[in-house]
Amino acid sequence: MILRILGIDPGTAITGYGIIEKIPGSYTLVDYGCIRTPANQRLPDRLVNIYQAMLSLLDEFQPDEVAVEELFFNSNAKTAFTVGQARGVIILAAAQRNISVGEYTPLQVKQAIAGYGRAEKKQVQIMVKTILNMKTTPKPDDAADALAVAICHANWQNTRQITGK
Repeated sequence: MILRILGIDPGTAITGYGIIEKIPGSYTLVDYGCIRTPANQRLPDRLVNIYQAMLSLLDEFQPDEVAVEELFFNSNAKTAFTVGQARGVIILAAAQRNISVGEYTPLQVKQAIAGYGRAEKKQVQIMVKTILNMKTTPKPDDAADALAVAICHANWQNTRQITGK
């Protein structure tokens, strides 16, 4: 059975997306890119743009499942709140299309991709390139991160199938 997964790295300025297909024993790249919003745009308008772009991606690529990176913030609570709002409209779009959503921390994503939860971004990007048999490292970073989230979700699906949990 082929499982199509849309991975999302949420942000208000740039939201990365990556679509893969999980085929028993391997992963195939379908597409990747970014949703960009203008820096001078008000937050409500940015959220509308992200929401509408997300609906377009869902309609165009018809994923079976969506995987979204959970928030991680160090010191800037304002950024965390705005990214949280972007995550909200992304999850809403998936829910409106009756598509289940998996959520993963950056630590879980790095662990699933590189085997080490504290892996450097470059290590994760190299592993994404290798896993998906790409000729070059995916760019920009937001799209590479979204592909990593999709692969993480696929790996979690493998674990659930094996363990039955």
